[in-house]
Amino acid sequence: MPSPCRSVVVALALALTLLTLLDGSAIAASLAACPRGTGVLPLTGDIRGVHDPAIARDAGAFFLFTTGPGIEIRRSIDLRRWTAAGTVFPAAVPEWAPEVIPGSIDVWAPDVSFFGGRFHLYYAVSTFASQHSAIGHASNATLDPDAPGYAWLDHGPVLTSETGGAWNAIDPNVALDDDGQPWITWGSFFGGVKLARLDAQTGEVAGDAEVYDLALRDPWYLGVEAPFLVRRDGWWYLFVSFGFCCRGADSDYEVRVGRARDIRGPYLDDASAPLLDNGGRLVLTGYGSVRGPGHNAVLRDGRSWWLVHHWYDATRDGARTLGIRALAWTRDGWPVVAGGPEGASFAECPTSLARSGR
Repeated sequence: MPSPCRSVVVALALALTLLTLLDGSAIAASLAACPRGTGVLPLTGDIRGVHDPAIARDAGAFFLFTTGPGIEIRRSIDLRRWTAAGTVFPAAVPEWAPEVIPGSIDVWAPDVSFFGGRFHLYYAVSTFASQHSAIGHASNATLDPDAPGYAWLDHGPVLTSETGGAWNAIDPNVALDDDGQPWITWGSFFGGVKLARLDAQTGEVAGDAEVYDLALRDPWYLGVEAPFLVRRDGWWYLFVSFGFCCRGADSDYEVRVGRARDIRGPYLDDASAPLLDNGGRLVLTGYGSVRGPGHNAVLRDGRSWWLVHHWYDATRDGARTLGIRALAWTRDGWPVVAGGPEGASFAECPTSLARSGR
């Protein structure tokens, strides 16, 4: 039987080895001081029924947009306590949807961005397991429903897809490059994840825009979708979800990531495997009662970074639930989160952990 002193020395050595992989003394201090298994924000309020969350800050509050009739909105002052704040559309789907996508009953996977002096909300309309889909676009001067001038202006569809086509027009995400040029990425299963340049004035896909391939799984039915682009330290990071959502506690969604110097790719994981060939570094997968975490957004708030996602609660019959967890970066520039493969010991000091980013 090993002596207690030797056990302590071994434990300290392992801890120091782990800390050398992580970026910043704040992470080291937090990991050393706080208990195992924490680092996920404790959330209260209207956090059930959340699917495909997108998040942005405006007027001193955080606003969450999620899949649902009319696109559901939630608001929080501190990221922890959430309240319902209405919907984007007064009806279950925008006015154009019944004609363009017959049978559609709600709006999926919204994404919120800001350019040209307005907030832009891109969203998807489809029917389950179909490739007959469309991505729509709405905009607003503010996200605060109580502010003067709050009004969502719908601009209609900007991308469509048909059965047998090159992509599935769902799961949009918009990112701005270093010149302020907006790009849209999208895709799910059929044809993988795509990218195209937007017209910054109209918010539509530019007329001369080339479509780039960013991620693909072979065979395609293994599933890659829900892209989200992040810029950090000269790299573009492409987060995607592998596997299957929407099966309650049986969902096997997980978050993967690759990176590239150019927003157009090619995106590689930490083993240099291309995301176009089944690559993707694991960021977060299910554990315990947390099933199928995925369709993430990444929020940067000052120096703090957060991974925002949905998950299925196995203790509540697989209820769709909001998750927000600290995100940090390894010394060589890869994201890690509480509950992820490197982040199992993250502390309940999420601000300290998240503030390792630059």
